Amino acid sequence: MFVVIVIAMALVVGGAAVVALGGGGTLPEAEHDRLAVRLPQDRALSRTDVDELRLPMALRGYRMDEVDDVLDRLGAELALRDARIAELEAVGVVRGSVESSAAAGGDPLPGLESFSTVLEKQPQGPAVGETTEVLSSHESDAAADATTDEAADEDAAAGQHEKSDRA
Repeated sequence: MFVVIVIAMALVVGGAAVVALGGGGTLPEAEHDRLAVRLPQDRALSRTDVDELRLPMALRGYRMDEVDDVLDRLGAELALRDARIAELEAVGVVRGSVESSAAAGGDPLPGLESFSTVLEKQPQGPAVGETTEVLSSHESDAAADATTDEAADEDAAAGQHEKSDRA
């Protein structure tokens, strides 16, 4: 019985040595286990870029719910900012058309002046202290950004009026 155990151990050790020394063939090329983060380098990020982003797992991993919440919030904020920028650009184009036709001495297009006034008077969302409902952290951050944007718009408008008064 002792001889059988010694022979079995010799076979196991010999087989391990053959495998370790490459007697059983070569190992395949190592594959990359990290995915490249595919974010566009030639343009600004959009909502779909953030939605399609998938972060690789590490040995320790990560808290997927937290990362997903961050990515959802980032995507929502990008969408809100893109909409706000488009809105401000539209108001600027209308205001520029009204001011350029008035400066040229011509009559502005009918209704164009009142249209820009309506756009300027549209509510921009509640002020931070005026809300009566409890806002989540995402909504309160967006409200704070909107308030900051409104103050910047008012400062810019005041600066434009001062420049036009000087001219």
